[in-house]
Amino acid sequence: MKKLSFVLILLAATFVQVANAAATKEEADAAYQKNNFSEAVGMYEEILNTQGESAAIYYNLGNAYYKSKNIAKAVLNYERALLLNPGDSDIRFNLEMARSKTVDQITPTAEVFIVTWYKSLVNTMSERSWSFIGIFSFILCLITLSFYIFGKQLWLRKTGFVAAIVMLVITIGSNVFAGQQKDELVNRTGAIIMEPSVAVKSTPNESGTDLFVLHEGTKVYIDDNSMKEWKEIRLEDGNVGWVKASSIEVI
Repeated sequence: MKKLSFVLILLAATFVQVANAAATKEEADAAYQKNNFSEAVGMYEEILNTQGESAAIYYNLGNAYYKSKNIAKAVLNYERALLLNPGDSDIRFNLEMARSKTVDQITPTAEVFIVTWYKSLVNTMSERSWSFIGIFSFILCLITLSFYIFGKQLWLRKTGFVAAIVMLVITIGSNVFAGQQKDELVNRTGAIIMEPSVAVKSTPNESGTDLFVLHEGTKVYIDDNSMKEWKEIRLEDGNVGWVKASSIEVI
């Protein structure tokens, strides 16, 4: 009886927590619509801390930071939203708009067309969506394969064979794409410069030579994460150097 009461109390507490979280989301949206952007920022961040990551909340948080003129935080949260939902055109548009406000306009190194096309294809959907397509196409593969194995008419067997091959290719591709999306979510190497200006060093210490200066809102990639105080970073144009870990925030 005591165990049952404990379970009921736990379920009730969970229900209340979810209800409160939903109310907080509504209050955050209301604060944003009333132009109380600082208040909205605090509420959206509270939701993320209590409920976990959400592309929609990161997107709203990025909007609130953008309206608050905090471009670095806006870029950071748009990037986090895009990482969770890479196919969302609204997130991508707002991210590019926020990036246009940053000081450093980095030109990425040229890529072979097929590489750019492949990355665009992978980023059309999230890891969950690719996984769903992979499961659905595998089921269709089994169904069409059964047409080939058990079909009595030649045209049905030919159609089943071709369709099974196509579904198998889609299944493999979807799982590969989902795996890449999952890897990006788990092993996050992207980061945003959060300080107004940062001198990038040639070595991981203050006495290192200043190579160049970066400003808040610029995206970098962490190449060496082995040290606690310093990180080796790489820009989209290929330039590398060392910055203090406190000057960046991982996406």
